[in-house]
Amino acid sequence: MKTYTLGMYEKAVPNDLSWREKLEAAKEAGYDFLEISIDETEEKLGRLKMSQKERQNLCRDMYETQMPIRSMCLSGHRKYPMGSCNPDTERRSMEIMEDAICLADDLGIRIIMLAGYDVYYEEGSKETAERFLHNLERAAETAARRGIMLAFETMETPFMNTVEKAMNYVRKIASPYMQVYPDIGNITNAALADGKDVLEDLKSGRGYVAALHLKETAPGKFRDMMYGEGHVDFESAVRTAWEMGVRRYVTEFWYLGSENWREDLRKARSAMGCVLDRQSSPSHK
Repeated sequence: MKTYTLGMYEKAVPNDLSWREKLEAAKEAGYDFLEISIDETEEKLGRLKMSQKERQNLCRDMYETQMPIRSMCLSGHRKYPMGSCNPDTERRSMEIMEDAICLADDLGIRIIMLAGYDVYYEEGSKETAERFLHNLERAAETAARRGIMLAFETMETPFMNTVEKAMNYVRKIASPYMQVYPDIGNITNAALADGKDVLEDLKSGRGYVAALHLKETAPGKFRDMMYGEGHVDFESAVRTAWEMGVRRYVTEFWYLGSENWREDLRKARSAMGCVLDRQSSPSHK
């Protein structure tokens, strides 16, 4: 029996593909599941209002391709943050949160990755952080009713760029449905900038890490890179996460217009799969 699951981030393939085509591409590359993106664009936020028929059709596509959608990257809160000083923006943020939990429930999604921002396009303050915490408590209660896991993504901004900072909020919420979903690339950059040990930061989330984003970064650069172009030590990161009991992983990289994007998928799946296979093999124990 396979001892881990490795997912494909939806944005690794062209956006104009149909759902079925995206699922088939993930399947062909050897992935176990797909991570859906609900970003700040109106197009992707509109997915939260899928009709019942659209949800049924997507579930059918997942069943027929044998490629499920099992996690959600909910970055739409970047535009509509839960800590916003604007009451309309705050209301919209909570509507997005409730709709995302309902969509996850309908599609069989297990984990919703939350962006670790109190605000993004506004100036952060003690008040925005307090409002963020209050609304997180409401979100955790909604998630608990549906049995959906919420987990913080470690971001590129100082508010929550480490597991240690994410754990501060996890402990305040104190819900089994509020965990951490670190981005190993982002916390590698944060550790370098602060002169700290990235593996020690990852370990600070022991018992609360629901999954791990495998993303390449370089000093001061946080996205649009392929594996091997940056400085992330994936072997050490996966070894540490594995020892902590983490068994769900996602390769996070982006389609950037390459005609060979299908080959990019296969290469990424193979590279990270080999790292995971080394940890899960009996001889490694």
